[in-house]
Amino acid sequence: QVQLVESGGGLVQPGGSLRLSCAASGSIFSIDKMGWYRQAPGKQRELVATITSGGSTNYASSSKGRFTISRGNAKNTVYLQMNSLKPEDTAVYYCNAAHYLDENRSEDYWGQGTQVTVSS
Repeated sequence: QVQLVESGGGLVQPGGSLRLSCAASGSIFSIDKMGWYRQAPGKQRELVATITSGGSTNYASSSKGRFTISRGNAKNTVYLQMNSLKPEDTAVYYCNAAHYLDENRSEDYWGQGTQVTVSS
């Protein structure tokens, strides 16, 4: 089992920045990939960015050039630096940790979510 705790959400004006943090505990040795997803009201949860245990990153097209995902030195913490925020970035942001079962399946863990609101 993996437990995830997010922090860093809040209210920010358009064009501003926020940094989200996610700390994993428990069976962290089993984590193959960590990432951030978001869900806006009335919409499905969508990918924001992921980073593998090897350091490879993947970004949604809406995140590229504005958001940066990174890991802490202890590898059990993942960050999302969000710059040039737009009102359409408003959503609940969820941290995810995945353990690959095979090439098609993974065991996924989720944090409780942190609200990000971009508004003037």
